[in-house]
Amino acid sequence: MKVELCKVVRGCRLGVWTGFGQQHSLELPGCLLYTRCATVPHLTQDTLHTLSCLPTVTQVTLDSLAEHHEVLEEFQEGVRKFAGLHDTAVFCSLHDPATTCPTGHVTNKTVSVWGSGGRIEMTVAKFMAMQALIQPDCYQSMADGDTWQTNTSRKRVRKAVDRTLAHLDECLLLHHKTAQLKNTAVFGVVEGGDILEERVRSARETAKRPVDGFVLDGFQSPAMEQELRGQLITAVTAELPLEKPRLLQGVGRPDQVIACVEAGVDLFEGFFPFQVTERGSALCFQYSVTPDPEDAGSPPPTVLEINGERPAVEHPKENEDGNPETITQFEMNLKDIRYREDFRPLVEGCDCYCCGNHSRAYVHHLLVTNELLAGVLLMLHNTAHYLGFFRALREAIKREQLQELKTAVTTVDLRGRK
Repeated sequence: MKVELCKVVRGCRLGVWTGFGQQHSLELPGCLLYTRCATVPHLTQDTLHTLSCLPTVTQVTLDSLAEHHEVLEEFQEGVRKFAGLHDTAVFCSLHDPATTCPTGHVTNKTVSVWGSGGRIEMTVAKFMAMQALIQPDCYQSMADGDTWQTNTSRKRVRKAVDRTLAHLDECLLLHHKTAQLKNTAVFGVVEGGDILEERVRSARETAKRPVDGFVLDGFQSPAMEQELRGQLITAVTAELPLEKPRLLQGVGRPDQVIACVEAGVDLFEGFFPFQVTERGSALCFQYSVTPDPEDAGSPPPTVLEINGERPAVEHPKENEDGNPETITQFEMNLKDIRYREDFRPLVEGCDCYCCGNHSRAYVHHLLVTNELLAGVLLMLHNTAHYLGFFRALREAIKREQLQELKTAVTTVDLRGRK
């Protein structure tokens, strides 16, 4: 397993991640396919595969699978075959990135995951036994990620880094003794909260271990400023080997993705379309840039016209977990009554099944009448739009037009004004 870089532009890494799973490869920067209990929310395998260019790596989460360990133990052939994920590699992470885990349930010997039945405490032995049942192509090691909130004390952050390194050493020891994980890659986890020195220490020490890639955890707090996030990630990636992939957890907004790619990140979790779908919204941000004049003979990137319209967005309010509840500037709230008689597609020029066959008014109707089809259509569109954004991101790096892409994505008028 390695990253083959073809271009590095001001920190942005363009290349291919190869040598994992059944000889799969994934273009970088890229995202994983988000699932819950090994299934993409709202979609069957048939509806999912109406989308083209799906990621070749699917993310499953330990918190959604741990309570089903008896089923996997009886099946004995891993989650890929059990869930019908035959044409994809499987990456197993500890927590679901679309939900916020309660804090304060970590000890020197255990971490906790949260399933539908409540808290499940994991020792390293239990964690590795679950990996043997899941049989992923790669997984993140057990880690103390309980310091993602800003202003966590330096002492607590230092303890989290020490615990994470100790967990990694134990995981690696058991990994090499587990026959089911013979061809499975291990990703070490970099912790450190918002303290630069601890982030660097965690990165350096993790890089000394025989890991195949790196997970950058603890950057998901909405209270963390993007400038600080970028500084911390830049410092971390400077300590990591060039040939190994870097996966960032908990960050999905397009503007934040671009900033983190500039800081040296390769991979992201694909949970953002699901969050947008759950809000009854459709992604509608612009991500096309003007093609190079020398390429005038080739087809231009898909242009997604929004007809100059953007829904009004309130100032984000926070729930008890500290996560914004209101929609972002990158989506339209289709529950809004303004769409009741809007018979245009969700996004002009989008080639997903929803935009090709249904209107905003129809999806609005499905939402207000609580029809399950609303989630199916929105998830199809939002996933297609998000994957299109990553294709545009790679193309912008290739053409050295990242600033133009950033401008297209971020300089939007929320109420249709210039």
